Amino acid sequence: MNTNYAGFWLRFVAFIIDAIVVGCIDWIILAPILAAIGISAAGGFPFSGFNSPDEVDIAAMVATLSAMFGIAWFVKRVVDILYHSLMESSKFQGSLGKMALGLVVTDTNGAKLDFTKALIRNLCKIISGMILAIGYIIAGFTEKKQALHDIIASTLVVKKAKA
Repeated sequence: MNTNYAGFWLRFVAFIIDAIVVGCIDWIILAPILAAIGISAAGGFPFSGFNSPDEVDIAAMVATLSAMFGIAWFVKRVVDILYHSLMESSKFQGSLGKMALGLVVTDTNGAKLDFTKALIRNLCKIISGMILAIGYIIAGFTEKKQALHDIIASTLVVKKAKA
C-alpha cells in the first residue's frame, strides 16, 4: 500500500486548481439561469425612474435576489460534489487539481473508490468546512495527512506511485 501521503499544502494547491475549474463549470450552468430570473424579475418591477418603490415592490425584489442566491448556492454545491465524486471514482482517482499534482484518492487499503464512497467523502466536506475549515486544516496534523472528511469516509490522498 502507498504510504506517501499528500500533505496539507499539496492538497490546498489542488483545491485552488479545482476551484477555478468548478467555477468555470458553475458559470456555464448558472449564467443562463440567473439571467433568465433577473430579466423576468426586472420586467416585473413596476418602478423605474422617478417612481418610488413601495414595500411590496421592495419585498418582491428582495425575494427575487434571495431566490437567485439560493439557486446559485445550490447549483454550485451540486456541481462541486458531483465533479469531485465522479472524478475520484473514475480511473483517474482524483480531480483535475489532484491529477496535476500527481495525487490520487484511495480507500484506507489503497483501492480505488466506488461512486458511493466518493460521494460520502465529498458530502462530508461540508462538515469539514463548517467550523472555520478546521476539518481541512487537520490534514496538516494527522498521521496519515487525513482531513476530517477523509477520516469519516475512511479515505486517503496519496502521491501517485511512480510506474
